[in-house]
Amino acid sequence: MTITKTTITRPATPKPQGGSPTSSIPSHRPSFTAEQIEALTAPLDRAKVQTRSQAGRSLAYIEGWVVIAEANRIFGFDGWQRETIEVRCVAERERTLGARGPEASNRTGWGVTYTARVRITLNTTGPAAVIREGSGAGHGIDADLGQAHESALKEAETDAMKRALMTFGNPFGLALYDKRQRQVTSAAAPQESPDANSSQARPNGSRPTNYTHAMAGAGGEPSAYTDTGYPPQPAPGLLPLDEATIRSLHSTIRRLPRPLLEALTKGFRKRFSIPEAAATIADRIVQKRHLDWVEAFLAQHQPRQAVLAPA
Repeated sequence: MTITKTTITRPATPKPQGGSPTSSIPSHRPSFTAEQIEALTAPLDRAKVQTRSQAGRSLAYIEGWVVIAEANRIFGFDGWQRETIEVRCVAERERTLGARGPEASNRTGWGVTYTARVRITLNTTGPAAVIREGSGAGHGIDADLGQAHESALKEAETDAMKRALMTFGNPFGLALYDKRQRQVTSAAAPQESPDANSSQARPNGSRPTNYTHAMAGAGGEPSAYTDTGYPPQPAPGLLPLDEATIRSLHSTIRRLPRPLLEALTKGFRKRFSIPEAAATIADRIVQKRHLDWVEAFLAQHQPRQAVLAPA
């Protein structure tokens, strides 16, 4: 069965006039809320990752039900749609079931392979829906031909769905495409204090390989060291802001109405784990991810408010 694919054309996004694209807010409403951006940019919890052996290699993956649960959590139960826009049976043949070799059984069965294409549509707060597509394949082996078709079809649809959702970020498995898995972390691992990163804080005075530590800055997500003993390059969100951008951002924040300023401060403290003892968040806005969060917050609560780029 083949369903004709419908082509959807989206209008091109206009380029911002002046300033830096990373330090200005578009005039239209954003597609994602600040909370959704927070969830989509968070590291992937290693407890959700499974492994399997394939062609002599160990592959890491996320199960389909986990991906669906994450989509419901981040986008809402009624905030996203899945549509199978194409499905095709590409192989069907008789085969021997069970193990191969001297101990192989003489039972015959069926091997079936399907390919599928799935479209994910988000009902966002922006002016237009966000649409992503993905392709996948599935294989079914069973003594019953119908069961083999069913297994292959379900696997192909799930695989295509996972590939489409993967483009939204780490919670859907994007972090696993990085061979070093720098954005995969253990949520159960205790967070180290700044003093714990020193060699004096460890029994043998040395740093073990493949451990995680908190990056500098407010609420730093963990980043894995490689077994060479050197830390990987920081993610784009961890890049430091220049002084001009920080001054411009501080100026914009100071001009906010008091209720909005209090809401921003509260949300920033929660997102980046700023202790209540800290009198201000001003000295914690030092990385690009902090700027991105503030921009998303202002765009959500004040669509016409812009964070001006430094001249």
